[in-house]
Amino acid sequence: MSNQITLLISSGNGPGECQQAAGQVLRLIAQDAAHHGLSIDTVLTPGRNGPKSAVAVINGPQSDQFAARWLGTIQWQARSTLRSHHKRQNWFVGVFTLATGQGTTIIDPADVSYQTFRAGGPGGQHQNTTDSAVRATHRPTGLTAVARDERSQHRNKAQALKQLQDLANAKDAAARSEAQQSANQHHHALARGNPIRRFKGPAFKEVDIT
Repeated sequence: MSNQITLLISSGNGPGECQQAAGQVLRLIAQDAAHHGLSIDTVLTPGRNGPKSAVAVINGPQSDQFAARWLGTIQWQARSTLRSHHKRQNWFVGVFTLATGQGTTIIDPADVSYQTFRAGGPGGQHQNTTDSAVRATHRPTGLTAVARDERSQHRNKAQALKQLQDLANAKDAAARSEAQQSANQHHHALARGNPIRRFKGPAFKEVDIT
């Protein structure tokens, strides 16, 4: 069992509606992670109508088991809000694991700024009584990470710095995948006839797979 897993959420080569769906999927994964007491850091590759892809680094006990419920093709059934006369009503997003290692981006602590705030742990657990939670921002890249699990501000700063490096490594891994066209293999691997989860309508409400 792993305490960290990195996911690639991809709209593939799909149109803007798939980018909208990718944004919704990322939102739900983040909410689900918080509900299970897991932390999540993300970085997006923006498109015109939402993320073309997103990388999510998830940390916490049994994060791999959590991620397993999202891995595969996700279907969104809805009329297009971008093209009113378009007949297609099925849009697809892929969620894949992304192997990471040391990337080319090294987070220099001198380039990181910190903001402290009062917040509970993931999912609202373990409410802090002091402003010990930390949001770290790497100024050259704009990457951000939040650490709130420790009571000590110093420890949360150290944890946030580690999360920034993990996120930078994941971003570099996604870029390598793009360059090696393995991301395109992911794009084409969207098994549109075999979704693992299905959502419906503008509210992106989950429905049973039938």
